[in-house]
Amino acid sequence: MTGARAASGILLVDKPQGITSHDVVARARRALGTRKVGHAGTLDPMATGLLVLGVEGATRLLTFIVGLDKTYEATIRLGVTTDSDDADGDITTTTDAAHLTDAAIRAAVEPLTGEISQIPSTVSAIKVDGRRAYDRARAGEDVVLAARQVTVSRFEVLDIGRDESTVDLDVVVDCSSGTYIRALARDLGAALGVGGHLTALRRTRIGPFAVDGAPSVDELAADRMRDPADAATAILPRLEVTADEARDLRHGKRLPGAAGRLDGVPSAAIAPDGALVGIVERRGADVKSSMNMPEEAPR
Repeated sequence: MTGARAASGILLVDKPQGITSHDVVARARRALGTRKVGHAGTLDPMATGLLVLGVEGATRLLTFIVGLDKTYEATIRLGVTTDSDDADGDITTTTDAAHLTDAAIRAAVEPLTGEISQIPSTVSAIKVDGRRAYDRARAGEDVVLAARQVTVSRFEVLDIGRDESTVDLDVVVDCSSGTYIRALARDLGAALGVGGHLTALRRTRIGPFAVDGAPSVDELAADRMRDPADAATAILPRLEVTADEARDLRHGKRLPGAAGRLDGVPSAAIAPDGALVGIVERRGADVKSSMNMPEEAPR
């Protein structure tokens, strides 16, 4: 594709099951006519839901999005464990879970909420000595990952379904970035003594961005993108700057004595024409840009 440079913005996408996040990025590159597309956190192939893509200059905003808290809807099967802690792995054990009462299940969920120490799933994208954990695990290596502190602000059981020997839980989870829902399924099953794994996962929210209304991979288009200024002020406080201040920030200059105008750090500096100048922070009593956006013609 030739012609004018692709527009810059944040694109929300509803990823279907069975493709990778990289597949979605590749489709967006083709649809938008640019190689400059990145994402703010992957989803496993079996998972569906919200991917946040940055296009052209707005890829610089992904740094500020990737660490936001998230919401997931999931189904956990108790009574079966897999080597990946989800349905894509091979079954390793089966244990009759029919005896579990609703009360016992809900009681076991409680310790898995709040600030918890979680060992990520072995089949994860975490790097161990420069290689992804899932690559090492699939090569037959014994992978031991360190526990990490995560916050699960909500782990709610919405429905409990029963089969002859298994129990399926429909749950919703609000959590900090870096939380593994597969690991919650594994740990809940372990706490109940029957094992467990994830059979379905859908991400519905990242920070203020929701999957509702997000285009499918077949509907990707520039007119579905959110303007960089709109996206930035959805996640950061807004700092209105004058045209002269916008120029100074873009040239690497400080705004003397302007720190008192910040509602938070970092903040999104917005020019009089509504364009995102960049992300700014305090330098003593001054304000300085920590990330500038490329100047673009108004849409």
